Amino acid sequence: MKKTWWKEAVVYQVYWRSFYDSNGDGIGDLEGLLSKLHYIKDLGADVIWLNPMYQSPDKDNGYDISDYYGVMEKAGDMQTVERLITEVHNLGMKIIMDLVVNHTSDQHPWFLESRASEDNPKRDWYIWKDAKDGKEPNNWRSYFAPSPWTWEEKTGQYYFHSFAAEQPDLNWENPEVREEIYKIMRFWLDKGIDGFRMDVINLLAKQKGFRDAADPYDLSYLGNNPGIHEYLQEMNREVLKHYDIMTVGEIPFVTPEDGLLYVGEDRNELHTLFHFQVADDMPSWDMLRYKEIQKKWYEGLKGKGWNSQFLNNHDHTRQVTRYGNDGEYRAESAKLLGTLVHTMPGTPYIFQGEEIGMTGVCFEDISDYRDIAMKNKYNELVERGEDPVQVLKDLQPLSRDNSRTPVQWDDSENAGFTSGSPWIKVNPNYKEINVKRELETPDSVFCYYKKLISLRKENEVMVYGDYEDLSDGQEELYIYTRSLWEVTWLIVLNHSERTNEVKLPEIAHDGKELLLANYVEVPEEELAQKFILRPFEARIYKI
Repeated sequence: MKKTWWKEAVVYQVYWRSFYDSNGDGIGDLEGLLSKLHYIKDLGADVIWLNPMYQSPDKDNGYDISDYYGVMEKAGDMQTVERLITEVHNLGMKIIMDLVVNHTSDQHPWFLESRASEDNPKRDWYIWKDAKDGKEPNNWRSYFAPSPWTWEEKTGQYYFHSFAAEQPDLNWENPEVREEIYKIMRFWLDKGIDGFRMDVINLLAKQKGFRDAADPYDLSYLGNNPGIHEYLQEMNREVLKHYDIMTVGEIPFVTPEDGLLYVGEDRNELHTLFHFQVADDMPSWDMLRYKEIQKKWYEGLKGKGWNSQFLNNHDHTRQVTRYGNDGEYRAESAKLLGTLVHTMPGTPYIFQGEEIGMTGVCFEDISDYRDIAMKNKYNELVERGEDPVQVLKDLQPLSRDNSRTPVQWDDSENAGFTSGSPWIKVNPNYKEINVKRELETPDSVFCYYKKLISLRKENEVMVYGDYEDLSDGQEELYIYTRSLWEVTWLIVLNHSERTNEVKLPEIAHDGKELLLANYVEVPEEELAQKFILRPFEARIYKI
């Protein structure tokens, strides 16, 4: 396994529209990010992942791009982007951007041409099909709508969209499309960015024939289809291998065996990936399932490829609400979950606000939500005759807006995020949970994250060490080691609202040094072989 900078990095995700608003229009922007770069640097992050800020009608918060070479006015302008890249580099950090090339906006000039007529030169840049028996070409569903097919009256065909109707999928079988994408990638890399987070990159290749699915609600037919690896190897050959960059693919519907095909170091495709076996398989915390997932991915990639570790992002509910305890033990469970992410094999990701223990929200009315996926699903179910109150209640826990509320900077109006009216409501708990208070509190979640990141930077065992689970079958305790050469670290976690007795493995009987704990006072153990962990207690020992 080769050592590289991106394996050793800690990535901080900036969802800029909710990060910091510099001009009072209620929307975060790139100037706001520039003004807070020192905060990210102080935390210890090495890489900033910036969500899409390209020109866009903004139907899906920037994931519907109308000009890959332009900058959304809400975000800033090209000069601001260039200053941002320079300032990030001046601070010794790197920046990666979202690459969204499975689909474009329906307002992109390419699609406007494609839909103009059946003989337009760009007709084949997107996916058009005739009706089948007077209906959609197949029985598939999209992520954001009951069908991935939208009828175009003018030309008498359907176009395909894996997401919203405003996000038509590109036809990657067309070499002209691929070459145009490679030009876009070179443009941004030549501006100095340090890589890409690649949005739903395994959806680029479509199933041949678009045959009906046995179960249309199992959307796995949208991804990992024949041809995808040829596309990514061509992308690597034409663009990626010529730059010292980091690539991480968002890749749903994969097992470790599938994942290795994307990130194997002998494959010449991507560096690392986000899989979703945790985020998709675990609506709430399931210790046994989590251990199983981690073990299989570790064994599947060991010595061959690299994983990513995360428990929340802009698409998934904040981790302390979904997988921890956002009430009595909010700070403790926030620290425990951070410990878990940063001591597991792979590159750790921090989603903005996670480092202060921000929680999810539960808005009382559908009008307060902005998530297009949630709103479309709500409308579909209500139109079907289901009770609107119950539908809202069912959709709230996993709404993407749970993680999209503004970062809580202080206890002033709108949490110090904006002097205007925020584009989405601020979490009401900002008076108690905010950056200002965290920075003033020695044992805060933020200070704990700083220590955690510092440990990772100073100790290769946290990056390259072998992993072994010593607590197989235990539903509340997670005990594992990371080992590199003569160094072994022991991580003990009590993911529970109860106290639990820990019986230490034999390797720890001869002595241990406490490196980090999420409780201020850690009693000296009377016995070397066992001790009591309090609710959501986490400790890292050097053996």
